[in-house]
Amino acid sequence: MRNFKFNIRGNEYEVEVLRIEGNLAEIEVNGTPYQVEIERRKTESKTPILVRSAIPNNPNADNVKIKAGAEARLSKIVAPLPGQIIQLLVKPGDQVKRGQKLLVYEAMKMENNLLAEKDGVIKVVKVNLGDNVLQGDLLIEME
Repeated sequence: MRNFKFNIRGNEYEVEVLRIEGNLAEIEVNGTPYQVEIERRKTESKTPILVRSAIPNNPNADNVKIKAGAEARLSKIVAPLPGQIIQLLVKPGDQVKRGQKLLVYEAMKMENNLLAEKDGVIKVVKVNLGDNVLQGDLLIEME
């Protein structure tokens, strides 16, 4: 089936795997047959799991009024994926058009462009070049 060569403390071993059934394997080491039991370990994922805090339930949700004025016009741009900011293309006070590139960030080993969803003026840029952000983090406020 498969052949391997091992060198353990200066001794050379030629191992041939003849057959594997379930957790038992028949092998031959330097011409001597052996039957060995295979121990299978469950490997744990090394990918970190991002956990966000729960949003508290608002018992007065029916009584909440929609805010009018400047706060209603304020548009918040958030990170769609966790990543790192690699290019900032706007600053507070800049006029932007719908579809204009605001920043570039790296997420999942890819460069992603974040575009303006509407025409407006940049109020606040909440991130700096090189910042790491999580999904949902506030990046830019514009009106």
